[in-house]
Amino acid sequence: MTDDEAVLLCQNGDRDAFRHVVEQYKNPLYGTAYLMTGNAAIAEEHVQEAFLRAWRGIRTFRRGRPLKPWLMRILVNTVLAERRRRSLATAPLDESAPIAAPTRSAESIEASEDREALRQALARLSPEHRQVVVLRYFADLTVPQVARSAGVREGTVKSRLHRALRQMRELLEQSGVMEVAGNGA
Repeated sequence: MTDDEAVLLCQNGDRDAFRHVVEQYKNPLYGTAYLMTGNAAIAEEHVQEAFLRAWRGIRTFRRGRPLKPWLMRILVNTVLAERRRRSLATAPLDESAPIAAPTRSAESIEASEDREALRQALARLSPEHRQVVVLRYFADLTVPQVARSAGVREGTVKSRLHRALRQMRELLEQSGVMEVAGNGA
């Protein structure tokens, strides 16, 4: 079933079609929510709330448009609304949430350390910068889709991405994960 077919069925009240939508998008939404909040349990709550809001508003969705950016926009609004309610500027990442199954090879240990450094660098970004990085590179949205999802202009997305990636590069260079350009390595 295509997204457009599922939307049409959902707009006619078909809950099974909405289950299809949930199955299709629950992982990208959860990953985005987790990277935005840094907490697995809170991310799950946000995803559930976003799907509930999507079901309630599915009749307003314009068929023929991509569904993923619309769902991401609902998720982003849910996360931001909760952040405003709790007056939290940033949330520390949930260190207990696993990224990958532990292995013993040297390569996997190094990869795990690299992922941890990346997670820490991402956590040190401002919420606005983290949001655009997560939507662009982890949720795999285009710049126009990120702009619609975040409710900002494309130019704002591009400038935030530029600043965020520069800051992350600096943080990763400081942690030794990235080689500093021009050092002969």
